[in-house]
Amino acid sequence: MYLKEQNLRNQSSLTQFLLLGFSEVREFQVLHFIVFLVYYLVAIGGNLLIVTAVVTDHHLHNPMHFFLVNLAIQDVGQISVIVPKSMANSLMGSRHISYSGCVTQVLFYIFFIASDFFLLTVMAYDRYVAICNPLQYEMLMNKQACLQMIAVVWISSFIYGVLHTGGTFASPFCSNIVNQFFCEIPHLVKLACSDLYLIEVGFLLFSAMAAVACFIFIIVTYVHIFSALLKIPSLQGRQKAFSTCLPHIIVISIFVFAGCTVYIKPSSNSLAQHDLAKTIVYSMIPPLMNPIIYSMRNKGIRNALFKVLGLR
Repeated sequence: MYLKEQNLRNQSSLTQFLLLGFSEVREFQVLHFIVFLVYYLVAIGGNLLIVTAVVTDHHLHNPMHFFLVNLAIQDVGQISVIVPKSMANSLMGSRHISYSGCVTQVLFYIFFIASDFFLLTVMAYDRYVAICNPLQYEMLMNKQACLQMIAVVWISSFIYGVLHTGGTFASPFCSNIVNQFFCEIPHLVKLACSDLYLIEVGFLLFSAMAAVACFIFIIVTYVHIFSALLKIPSLQGRQKAFSTCLPHIIVISIFVFAGCTVYIKPSSNSLAQHDLAKTIVYSMIPPLMNPIIYSMRNKGIRNALFKVLGLR
């Protein structure tokens, strides 16, 4: 009882957390900073190029590319929440993040991750309407409808992030040592020293059900899409329709696979460095791969990028 009261008093004065460092060796800290800096510049540059290409090319002013611009913005936000702080800590040889900084990181990281997945679900619906109901596409996916969908995605994701953040920080913490390179919710929940952490566990279970529901919707949508593709008499028509879906399928697969590598695992404690590697995969690979996939598989984006870069 005394130890619990002492822990509560310690939590009331908690002003910072200690994140997991990549190395204690100075040379490796500098190497980590350089690698993350190169990654950050490439990922940010790739996504901003996608945004610029779509905005400047009037041929790409359609619902599919409008959603793609929002996906690129979300990817920029996602990595900007966690990567710069990690780079700064490595450069300064520090592991600290303030309590308010940790709260902010959790809020916006969950916000961008949720909006990413919700938007991928909306993009699946867009492809469904385009291929299965092409005559009604302009009516169903008009400008007002697209704006409303995006507004729902952003607003619901922000509310979702606020609820998760509130559930995570409702409980006092018995320790301030986070075994991850950013404030990740599962690692913060492990530090809780009261039953209030069950609030966040409830949110996590709700999140799992929502994610499964969205994933089932995407699967069912693509079953209908592939059925419609098989009915297209022209081989060239089938290939053209499939080429508009392939980038989206690849992006969803990477997103789901990367997330499963972290959250679908045995309950036993694994090595911190092993967890670190898996978290890097799911948090940093999708934002880098998305612009590469869409620029390679989408001829309109590719041509617009050549114009932006002054290439032929």
